[in-house]
Amino acid sequence: MVSLICTLQSHRDDVNCCAFSGALLATCSADKSVCVYSTRDFSELPFSPLSGHGYGVHCCCFSACGQYLASCSTDATTVVWSMDTGEIEAVLEHPGRSPVRVCAFSPDSSYLVSGGSDGTIALWDFTSRTLRRTGAVTDTSIVACSFTPCGQLFITGSTYGDLRLWDLNMNHLHAEKNAHDLGVSCCQFAPQILKGTNGCAQFRLASCGQDSLVKIWIVSLLCAAGIKMQLAHTLMGQSAPVLSCAYSADGQMLVSGSVDKTVTVYQANEGVLLYTLNQHDRYVTACAFSPTAPLIATGSMDKTVNIWMVEDGSGAQGKSIPDEAASVSSSGGRKSSGHSRLMVSEWSEEDVLAWLREDGLEAVIDVFKSNNIDGEELLSLTKETLSSELHIESLGLRSKVMKKIEELKMAPVSNGTPDEYLCPITREIMKDPVIAADGYSYEREAIESWINTKSRTSPMTNLPLQTTLLTPNRTLKMAILRWTTCQ
Repeated sequence: MVSLICTLQSHRDDVNCCAFSGALLATCSADKSVCVYSTRDFSELPFSPLSGHGYGVHCCCFSACGQYLASCSTDATTVVWSMDTGEIEAVLEHPGRSPVRVCAFSPDSSYLVSGGSDGTIALWDFTSRTLRRTGAVTDTSIVACSFTPCGQLFITGSTYGDLRLWDLNMNHLHAEKNAHDLGVSCCQFAPQILKGTNGCAQFRLASCGQDSLVKIWIVSLLCAAGIKMQLAHTLMGQSAPVLSCAYSADGQMLVSGSVDKTVTVYQANEGVLLYTLNQHDRYVTACAFSPTAPLIATGSMDKTVNIWMVEDGSGAQGKSIPDEAASVSSSGGRKSSGHSRLMVSEWSEEDVLAWLREDGLEAVIDVFKSNNIDGEELLSLTKETLSSELHIESLGLRSKVMKKIEELKMAPVSNGTPDEYLCPITREIMKDPVIAADGYSYEREAIESWINTKSRTSPMTNLPLQTTLLTPNRTLKMAILRWTTCQ
């Protein structure tokens, strides 16, 4: 059976990806952050959350040894983090400065591949942190990638719906056109290398997409005839687009998450549905198996990550886990304080001290008091100023303070802000909304920065913007003003 053991609530926006190492779990979100937890008790590490991206984070993955974590973002970078310190080890800028939608390590961590919204693919030499090769698929976005277990090939999936196999020299070896109608959303190779007829190597590949299907493929490396890709199973356990899929470490189980809010667990070899899990309130966008324990993590647009324990599932085919299943909640948010009806920028020094006490930050009260920190100064603090000006030496304590400050800044967003009032790029309440050529409304500063630093494509559709003209959305601005005044 499968049981829910923990719900993590540290993110303030959609959870986009989950990734396990042997001892850690990482999650990333549209709130621009990456959170890291110990799998021993799912407590957040002292240096978490990791804050280095300028826009939402789409994907994260661990190196084989778990020493490094890579995360990629709309800000056109893939950031490499040290899991010893939480510090940034490298910032890899994607070719063409395109938003980066996906990244993946090779099994031995020699290489890192990243895929962009403009169809570009970058293969990085991870040891030297240098760009090794580039490739591209035209008129599409690369949203999925995975290395074969031998590490010599990798596959990409795109919004156009095809799966393409590449070697390390970026030679295009095979294309499975229309693998998923309306687009691929995720793909992953099983960890095992199989032996096919005539001794050729075979790999199992799972893919999912906007057609509401999960497909299992057999990819064969034929000595003379090149690559053969054959569909083995089509899994129809979900009723809406499937956004994520992942194999267990032994390759025996497969998990997937869907727009229908469900998580399905299959017996992978035969494609038999074992469980349907119904615990998320919105789209399930991410799923991952732990490589060392019988655990599944699932992330959702409901801003939570659920941790599931997988036990012996024999004889339990097709079982549904109800919404009423018990859960343990681990929340990164704070309760609303009685004194904080004022905007944070209007807080007095006494309000700041009261907030510190309520959020368990008593260790810095004396420092804040001696420096006369009021609400406006609180919002301007950074990790650097906490160290250089307030002389808070503990990295963990600085990270904890910054996390609480970020929660304050995002408080209106986490209190039921209508989604149409949030800028699609920054995920913050818009102050000067403008309409771009794609018909969507954005914060003026954010879309101007996007146009100036990225290719002239829509952040929402990835299609070219016919013009860079921005039209003020006065009706939306007045609606936001009325809403914020009533809060």
